[in-house]
Order: sequence, then C-alpha cells, then structure tokens
Amino acid sequence: MRFEHLVCGALGVNTYIIGSDHSDDCIVIDPGTAAPVLAALKKNGLACKAILLTHGHFDHIGGVRKLKEQTGAKVYIHEADAEMLRSNRASLAVLTGDLLESAEPDVLLQGGETLEIAGLTIKVLHTPGHTKGGVSYILEEEHKLFCGDTLFRESVGRTDFPGGSEAELYRSIKQGLFALDGDYEVFCGHEGNTTLDYERWNNPFILAIERRG
Repeated sequence: MRFEHLVCGALGVNTYIIGSDHSDDCIVIDPGTAAPVLAALKKNGLACKAILLTHGHFDHIGGVRKLKEQTGAKVYIHEADAEMLRSNRASLAVLTGDLLESAEPDVLLQGGETLEIAGLTIKVLHTPGHTKGGVSYILEEEHKLFCGDTLFRESVGRTDFPGGSEAELYRSIKQGLFALDGDYEVFCGHEGNTTLDYERWNNPFILAIERRG
C-alpha cells in the first residue's frame, strides 16, 4: 500500500496520501494546506482522485479548494458537516481570522458506504461527537483506520465546539471503533498514531466514563 504522512498548517493536522502500490492514483485525507500535498503529488507522480474529509473543521479542510482545483479530485464529506466547506463560521475559521475560500462537496456521505478508489476498498463509519458529521475511514484488508479527531492516543477530540457531544463521542468510539473485529493501526488527526487494542485498554476518556457508570 502506498502511504505518505504530512503535517500541515499551524495546528499540525495529519494529512495522509494513500493508494494501491499498483496504481499512480491516490487519495488525500484531510488536506490541512494544499502546497505540501501538491508538492508530494508532483514529486511522486501521483494523481489525486479523491479528497476524503474526516470532518469539517477549518484546520482539516484548509487545502480543499486549491487541491480540488489543481487535481479535479472529488471531495467526500459527511452530509452533516458539508456546510463547513462553505461557511467560515461553521468551520470555526472565524476564530482564527484566517478565512478560507469556500469549496463544494461532490459526495455527501451518510456512513455505511464502501468506497472503491485508487485501488483501495474503504468503509465509511459515521463517528459523531467531535462534530455532527465526523467519519472514520476503515481499510479492513490493511487493518488501518483514519479517524480524524475522534480518537487520539490516550485521548479523544474536543466536544465543546458547536455540534460536539461527549455522549455521542463515547458511543462512536465504544460502539463503533472498538467494536471493529481485531486490532487496527489508528491514524489520528493530530500528533502520533496508536492502535485500537491499546486504546481499548488504556484510553482515559473511555475508562473514566465507564467508571462513572
């Protein structure tokens, strides 16, 4: 499997370029900024066919407009977060003063889809809690999971922004991610990666809620 990890933008968003080893087509997940992604595509002779967004906060979508214009890739986002691509208020970009150009989604996800792109099979799991339209992208054959800001190593995404919910986030992790069969390498929206098995036993957020009953 083709895999490249870039850290983009002031908030250090993890942007991923993935694809099959047998194709020059690729997918970009959460392009925080466009320039480093475009440079990586050019360097490796890759054609971006899809931009998959785990959610619509400004730091994860900052490169969408330019990347779409330069590559013609289709933009995928959950329908509940689609307005964030159009509105600096909805994406929280207004909090930074660094406003984004709006972009239009091409595919509105609901969760439960199976995508066949760039030689990969990707299942979409709706994982709200950080935002209403948060999703995780699951590669079962490769045992890799891209979860955005839903789950971090020994932590989870914030739930105090509009659309956030601690109860929804707990269900998304416990009944969604942790219910997946076997172990997965987990690629988060910020900082380092982890594994599902490690978080099942060690994640303080989940353990604290379960202690509360």
